[in-house]
Amino acid sequence: MFIEKTQYLKGKNLFRFINDRATPQGRTITIDDRALLNFSSNDYLGLASNPDVVALVKLAVEAYGVGAGASRLLSGGTTLHGELEEELAALKCTQRAVLFSSGYHANVGAIQALAGAGDAIFSDELNHASIIDGCRLSKAQKFIYVHNNPSHLEEVFQAASITSKTGIKLVVTESVFSMDGDIAQLDELQGLCKKYKAFLYVDDAHGSGVLGKYGEGGLAYFGIKPDNNIIQMGTLSKAFGALGAFIAGTAEIIEYLINTSRTLIYTTAMSVPDVAASLYAIRYIKEHDEILVALLQRALYCRKLLKSAGFDVPLIETPIVPVILNDIQKCLNVSAYLKEKGIYVPAIRPPTVKTPRLRVSLSCNHRMEDIEYLVNTLSDGFDRCQ
Repeated sequence: MFIEKTQYLKGKNLFRFINDRATPQGRTITIDDRALLNFSSNDYLGLASNPDVVALVKLAVEAYGVGAGASRLLSGGTTLHGELEEELAALKCTQRAVLFSSGYHANVGAIQALAGAGDAIFSDELNHASIIDGCRLSKAQKFIYVHNNPSHLEEVFQAASITSKTGIKLVVTESVFSMDGDIAQLDELQGLCKKYKAFLYVDDAHGSGVLGKYGEGGLAYFGIKPDNNIIQMGTLSKAFGALGAFIAGTAEIIEYLINTSRTLIYTTAMSVPDVAASLYAIRYIKEHDEILVALLQRALYCRKLLKSAGFDVPLIETPIVPVILNDIQKCLNVSAYLKEKGIYVPAIRPPTVKTPRLRVSLSCNHRMEDIEYLVNTLSDGFDRCQ
């Protein structure tokens, strides 16, 4: 049965396989004994293998060991966990923060805990799979609004008030959308949430460490000071270069999640290396905010070059640059051509996205000539590949 299903995926060009690298994460990586320019990583600030961070992590491991050994509510946490939560709360300008073992755990666990029977969730149609699964597991009513469209959200709000009497209303959006790189209109969404007395849940996975002077995230980008109705989720596996996630908000919300979120209560705590790496990464960014400037410069440079080459990309300040194709086979062919020329940009296909694409991810460690080579090679690939 599963062989037949696998053959079906292969027939539709939807079969996936794992490519493991033999080197640290970075500007270049080695796969199958080939050095490749890496445009596929979420390590936006190059902190996953930063020597200063790595040295401090080694000291933390010597002091605390490696594995957590238990859930956070038992003996899995260390004083480093508490320090990191304090740093994250300060970064996000909230009263408290609490750690989760991954972004998936955070979204699934928090959303189903925050909204239950008698409540309502309003979710952007292009939200991440972890958000979708959190909504599915919740017993709340679900309403979907058109991607990044506050006007349609208001229409949905008005319709929902007629069709249902709800308790908690929870609007869920990414700040920077992971496959499109566009920025949610958080200022307008917050205005609507105030108007309709709803909570705003911001998945800031790709905004944290990217937007704001010190990587404060999407709210800082819009100059929004977190109110009591705003809940921020962030990951530590992207710009911060480690693994794990957190929810930041009021003390009341965080205490509630500690007592109700199943993915927090019943999961082993974050490991010491990841906690230490995240903690030192946040402190590193504060002392070296020039790396955020460098990242945004490279993102805009890449977008401008792609636009000049005829690609339809918006000139926005995020390091996720989708190059949309309408054909899965061509997407695979162009990706293979890039790899042949020493560039790693895997094809992104359904069901991850509706429209196949090459998702280009920029890092502050990319050189301008790397970006020029990428765009020139990509243009050649589009002309050559069918």
